[in-house]
Amino acid sequence: MHEPTMLILALGIFAYAATARRLAETPLTMPVICLALGLGLWSVGLAPRALDARLDIVAEIALAVVLFSDATRTDARALVRAHRWPARMLALGLPLSVGLGFAAGALLLPGWPLLEAALVAAILAPTDAALGQAVATSPLLPERVRRALVVESGLNDGLALPLVLLFATLAGAAESSASIGVADFLRFMAAQIGFGAAAGLGAGVAGGVLLGLARARSWPQEESEGIAALAIVAFAYFAAEAVGGNAFVASFTAGLGFGGALAVTGPRAPPRGFLAEFLDGEGQVLVLAAFVLIGTSMLPQAFDRAGWEEAALVLVSLFVVRPLAIWLSLTGTDAPPRARLFLGWFGPRGLATALFALVAVEGRSLSHGDDILAVAGLAVAVSALLHGASAAPAARRWGPRLGG
Repeated sequence: MHEPTMLILALGIFAYAATARRLAETPLTMPVICLALGLGLWSVGLAPRALDARLDIVAEIALAVVLFSDATRTDARALVRAHRWPARMLALGLPLSVGLGFAAGALLLPGWPLLEAALVAAILAPTDAALGQAVATSPLLPERVRRALVVESGLNDGLALPLVLLFATLAGAAESSASIGVADFLRFMAAQIGFGAAAGLGAGVAGGVLLGLARARSWPQEESEGIAALAIVAFAYFAAEAVGGNAFVASFTAGLGFGGALAVTGPRAPPRGFLAEFLDGEGQVLVLAAFVLIGTSMLPQAFDRAGWEEAALVLVSLFVVRPLAIWLSLTGTDAPPRARLFLGWFGPRGLATALFALVAVEGRSLSHGDDILAVAGLAVAVSALLHGASAAPAARRWGPRLGG
């Protein structure tokens, strides 16, 4: 254990928690502070390699808990009635983001293999439920806008991961002159999404029904319900892994099933009160830790290796690729222009981008592996700054005008 590092982390987390309400009114959001704290630890030599090695583990757990927690707050019945926006954003917006991102990468990174440019586009496509929480939970925004953001960020991680793995595998195979069967990958992708959704939904519904029945008999203590919810997250995650499904899709659909089943089974409302606070609290602690680790391990490499081409690609991804993809995907719907612009801008890159970059590079001989990590780290840092600074002002200014 590295005592000085842990002392500084504990003090930093305490300072954030003690001033969270005040900081919410400033651009100094939790991810920005944690990234800066991690970078500061690295700069003074207090970031041991043992911490860096745990980034992928902490990021996976944090992302799973945040996805589950956000999904429990989504009204599944309302989503069925008004699903057109998130469905379009996922079915059309995500592929468009990857395609436009690939075009931007091929233009701005001419020395890169095309498969690695496609890999970067897939890594930068998914949005982050943790970084988007300030907007997705704002009461100033119409319910339909918040629901679209939550559902999109909850599912696009799982939809993007097969593409990340495809391009990473193909790029690695190209370097080693191996071949990959397209049919095998299509089966893998279908299993990731289908089995992941089935495992998560089954675990969530079963857990919600059982907990609701237990509530009706006053069996659980209020404090123990949060532990039960975390157990359901873990069961859904590992069940999906066991059957070949995507664990992040499973985490989100488990939250949908859990919240819906609990709402109709038990005598009380769906997970609010202590249960919701417990999930949010546990998720926030994990997110804090993940962003600190990103600051210690990815940002130094990003600032050291990223040139103007990589920086330009990140800015184009945030300001052009994502907004244009969402605008085009919502064409023909009842989404007003302001709502399309708002949904296009609020697509922050965070835990998923960092985690997918690590997954893509690990164990593969990619010609620009370190540069891919640098682009991902830079995207997380820039997104945390820009989306964090604009979240509250944009919600206040545009929320009442978005419709929906």
